[in-house]
Amino acid sequence: MAQEQDAQFVEAIVKEIVANPGDVKVDRTVDERGVLLTLTVNPSDIGYVIGKQGQTARAIRTLTKIIGAKNNARVNLKINEPEGSERRPRRDDSHSHSPEQSMDTDVVGDLEI
Repeated sequence: MAQEQDAQFVEAIVKEIVANPGDVKVDRTVDERGVLLTLTVNPSDIGYVIGKQGQTARAIRTLTKIIGAKNNARVNLKINEPEGSERRPRRDDSHSHSPEQSMDTDVVGDLEI
């Protein structure tokens, strides 16, 4: 029971964040690298779990690692992005350009006319 506290902890936190708490599922796998918690949520709730710029997911992962450290275990959290999730494209276009596109604009900016 003590070993499953990390999965129960993540499940309890995520159920409070999402709109469909009944769809929250945490699978716990143990291997030579430590504990892997795999979180699955309703596709419409993925944005709540990820948060703005990933801040919510980062916070949940940090808390999960603290719980793991308390139990002398290395715990990682994987968030499954279900098909049909409603993740919106980034607003900042600077990250969406391919390397070739940004290279072209740099070269054009360097030309002297």
